[in-house]
Amino acid sequence: MRRYETVFIADPDLQEEARKNLFKKFTNLLSQTGGLLIKIEDWGNRKLAYEIKKKSRGYYLCLTYGGDGDIVRELERNLRLDEKIMKFMTILLEKDIDEEALRQEIASGPEYKVTTPDSAETDDDSSNGDLDDEDMDDNDLDDEDEEDDDDEEDKE
Repeated sequence: MRRYETVFIADPDLQEEARKNLFKKFTNLLSQTGGLLIKIEDWGNRKLAYEIKKKSRGYYLCLTYGGDGDIVRELERNLRLDEKIMKFMTILLEKDIDEEALRQEIASGPEYKVTTPDSAETDDDSSNGDLDDEDMDDNDLDDEDEEDDDDEEDKE
């Protein structure tokens, strides 16, 4: 079994009820074809990098699931056939995962972990990612200041 992630962009003009039915259609398709739905992320209505079907916005949804190549082919076939879907992309996250471990991961938390842009929580403890204040030396900052001083002298 493999872990996949499929992101698709739906027409932003769909009514909320129609959009929910559309998303439910694809999540049901996953379970009908033997896939294990791990997580649904609702990224909401966002501006597109370029126009698609004469629209500058799209409604994004991300599905993380376990399955095999046949499940991905069937999901993508249905996404291609539905005119309400503007674009989609599937990414292979992990090649070989244990199905039992995946089922335990799903059972340990809610099956549908829906996150929306409005409900995103910020973690105050991890403000700068991998770097901590302890990782940086005072010398690191001094080197950068010296380079800036050299650049200013060159300009004069």
